[in-house]
Amino acid sequence: MLDLQRIDKSWTLFLDRDGVINHEKKEDYIYNWDEFVFYDGVLEALKTLNGVFGRIVMVTNQRGIGRGLMTDADLHAIHTNMMAAINEAGGRIDKIYYCPAADKSDPSRKPNPGMAFSAKKDYPEIDLHRSLIVGNKLSDMQFGRNAGMYTVYVRNTHPEQGPDPAIDLAFNDLADFAKSLQ
Repeated sequence: MLDLQRIDKSWTLFLDRDGVINHEKKEDYIYNWDEFVFYDGVLEALKTLNGVFGRIVMVTNQRGIGRGLMTDADLHAIHTNMMAAINEAGGRIDKIYYCPAADKSDPSRKPNPGMAFSAKKDYPEIDLHRSLIVGNKLSDMQFGRNAGMYTVYVRNTHPEQGPDPAIDLAFNDLADFAKSLQ
C-alpha cells in the first residue's frame, strides 16, 4: 500500500498529460497550443510536487501522430509552451516521454511500460519501486503496475471509476493529490 508520508526526494513522479494536466478532448486529440487548457490548480500543484519529488517525468500516449493527424513538430510546440508555463509557475517536468504509435502492442504505448524503462535508462537513479504514476485511465494504472510502481488515479475525466486492483489511491484531481502531500 502506498504511504504518502514515505515520499521524499528519492521518489520519482510519473505524470500522464491529457486528463491530468490539461483538459482532454473526448475521443479526439489536442492538436495545437490553442486547444491546450490547463486544469484549474494544476500549475500550483506542479509547484508543490516540485518540492516533494526528486524527479518528475511525463509519459503520454500520442497516437494522433501515428495516425497522421498531427506531427512531432506539432506536439513539440505544445510541450514547449506547456513547459514554459509550468516553469514560470515554479513547477518542473524533467523530461517528457511520448509514444506516437497507433499499434497497441508497441512496447512504449501505455499500458506497456516502455516509457518508464526509457526514463530509468536516462536517469539511472530512478527506483521504479519508489515511483508512482498519476493518471486518469486504467491504462495508466496498468502502466504503473507493469513497471513496478505505485498508482494514483485522478477522477477528472472518469469520476465513475470504482475500485480496481490496479489503483492504489484515488483523488479528484492533481491539485487534490498535491494537497495530500503538504
